[in-house]
Amino acid sequence: MSMSISIRKKLGSFELDVSWEINNELAVLFGNSGSGKSLTLQMIAGLIGPDQGVIRLDDQLFFDSASGTALRPQDRELGYVFQDLALFPHMTVHQNVLYGCHGISKTERLARADKMLKRFRISELWDRLPSQISGGQKQRVALARALIRRPRALLLDEPFSALDAGIRLEMVRLLKEVRHEFAIPVVMITHDLHEARALADRVFVYAEGKVVRSVRPDEIILCPGPGGAQDLLHNSTNRLQGQVYILPLPCAGN
Repeated sequence: MSMSISIRKKLGSFELDVSWEINNELAVLFGNSGSGKSLTLQMIAGLIGPDQGVIRLDDQLFFDSASGTALRPQDRELGYVFQDLALFPHMTVHQNVLYGCHGISKTERLARADKMLKRFRISELWDRLPSQISGGQKQRVALARALIRRPRALLLDEPFSALDAGIRLEMVRLLKEVRHEFAIPVVMITHDLHEARALADRVFVYAEGKVVRSVRPDEIILCPGPGGAQDLLHNSTNRLQGQVYILPLPCAGN
């Protein structure tokens, strides 16, 4: 399975012009806010149309300005977890997960929902509303809903940004399990270098609407380079503050 994009989009004074390709990998889009990362995901998903270019998943064209191809979002077989998760507040956990698989028979939908609730360890929450569960549990519900249709690729827009450090580590471990189990391309946005390093096979560094680097996660740490990565590296690195005292060495014979 592979995904490739080569797209352009102008919105006011901002212009996105990016090209990249991945195989069955987890790719992180990394860069400062406003550099075009979320816009890229929205165009892959079909929520916004590029001005021109090509978006392809394996042998299927999602978008091709030359031929006029533009698949509807519901025809793209993608899972999408938004930054705010977009859970329906009036629906229970079970109903939110079921919502991800319209167009499937009721029997199959219920069977899949039961499997996903068990897979993400949220079965005991099935009748609760989003307001009644924790942030980490909401993330599990959002992932279950995104994966219930068995998508061909998964898009994640800063899925763990609102979680505290301990829960983020738990969700990173869970996403690793998901990657191993579902074996599909994943495109993830994060401003956290530790997440990128723990999860990514490839990092695309965005700056002002362009991809300025395509690197392995460790390469950003060793050489942050252009695109604001140095600032993001500084912000996502834990630092300890303190004072250093230099004590005189004792004289010989004392």
